[in-house]
Amino acid sequence: MNLFKKSNGKPKAPTPAVDEERRSFLHKVGLGGLIAGLAGFGLQSFRSLIPNVLYEPPRKFKIGHPSMLAEGMTFLEDKRLYIFKEGKSFYAISAACTHLGCTVKYTKLNQPKSVEIDGEKKSVPFEFHCPCHGSKFYADGTNYAGPAPKPLHWYKLEVAPDDGQLVVNMSDEVEKNFRLTV
Repeated sequence: MNLFKKSNGKPKAPTPAVDEERRSFLHKVGLGGLIAGLAGFGLQSFRSLIPNVLYEPPRKFKIGHPSMLAEGMTFLEDKRLYIFKEGKSFYAISAACTHLGCTVKYTKLNQPKSVEIDGEKKSVPFEFHCPCHGSKFYADGTNYAGPAPKPLHWYKLEVAPDDGQLVVNMSDEVEKNFRLTV
């Protein structure tokens, strides 16, 4: 029994049909690899545009017990938020100007002025003034002067059921003149 065949020294030439199949197969494998590589590169490039972690402060946070807040206005500088306490009712108005986002300043008026807001006569004891571009807002956040296109935002206040603290939800805007009564 002979395990090895003796060759005559000439390699056996593949037939043209087998050669064409091999070329077609290798062409398909190469093209598939190229498409898979480009797809992987494209997905990774797109994925790099989406951050893994958002470094934003929480939009819902506690500000303390209602009894701890002073009567009148409290400014939370790090949140750019005004909290107002009038007896047992509370409300929150954004301190970010609706023009370009500058922090508006609370301005107490020497004498309350009488203005017409949404068809109602109201007495306004204070206003908000934007130091950047001169926008002015009435006490309820309604814009009346300057380039600000919209009123200041009002945010929802609620009482935390676990410890009774006031909770501001800056993701949930409410209508102006919303009040939380505790």
